[in-house]
Amino acid sequence: MSPGASERRPGAGPGRAGLPARPPPVAIPPRLAATLVLVRHGESEDLAAGRFQGWRETPLSALGRRQAALAGARLVDPAAPPRLPVPAGEPLAVVHSPLQRTSETAAAISVAFAAAGRPLPPLVPEAGLREVGQGTWEGLLQAEVEARYPELIAGWRREPALFHAPGGESLAAVDDRARAALGRVVDMLAAAAGLDAAGRAAPLAAGSFYAPQTGPWTIVVGHDGVFKVLLMALLGLPLERFWSFTQATTGIAVIDLRNERAVVRAWNRTEHLAPLEADLADEERRSEERAADRDRGGAL
Repeated sequence: MSPGASERRPGAGPGRAGLPARPPPVAIPPRLAATLVLVRHGESEDLAAGRFQGWRETPLSALGRRQAALAGARLVDPAAPPRLPVPAGEPLAVVHSPLQRTSETAAAISVAFAAAGRPLPPLVPEAGLREVGQGTWEGLLQAEVEARYPELIAGWRREPALFHAPGGESLAAVDDRARAALGRVVDMLAAAAGLDAAGRAAPLAAGSFYAPQTGPWTIVVGHDGVFKVLLMALLGLPLERFWSFTQATTGIAVIDLRNERAVVRAWNRTEHLAPLEADLADEERRSEERAADRDRGGAL
């Protein structure tokens, strides 16, 4: 098997035309009513330069730091129009990938709560939320990857469940660790909701189990690639749909966990970045153009 080609996940059964078989959606405890708020990190210096990142450490750019502060302010005041469908009360934590760009974004969000006189949500690093590892592509520009690995990058763009960077991660491997990380977050939410290990709890008030915007919630700060995989794990979608979803830097998603399923209430909300359009219109436009180029090129 050539470097960068993905093997079928052992024990998962046969996949379609050699694709890794997809496990069932992530199990949601029967009585759990809770909410995940997913926030992609702010723009990093590598993103600004158009480099593949993966696990490579890179700090936020000046624009990324402003984006992170604005995202924090938005989460402190979710009722400001247009409303974010977030439950009342304080988030349990800010769970985040331990990479520098996500750690900085998570810290900015936590500080925003403290600045507003709200309790400081604890920062909880979670290694399973790291970006998709891109091996030898990390640190390279898109043109360099295309020149050195033309067949692999074409395969990654076309069939991401079957191809990956040399020395990088297959999507099946990312799926395994992302599901485990999500399980730990769900356990935290279930504990806050008073559920036991079997998902049992005292009877809820009438209608509260089915009502949206109720129950505990937590903020999860991660990366575009790993969030694609998490969303597919929650919805039970095949990994070959990887390129069907994307999040802008500091884009906000809201996912309810209730009725034993995940419900997407919001995806890629970016209205908090409106002040940047007035102050840095040209730079923000260039940032969006760079993001579109990365999506087309397969960089994470």
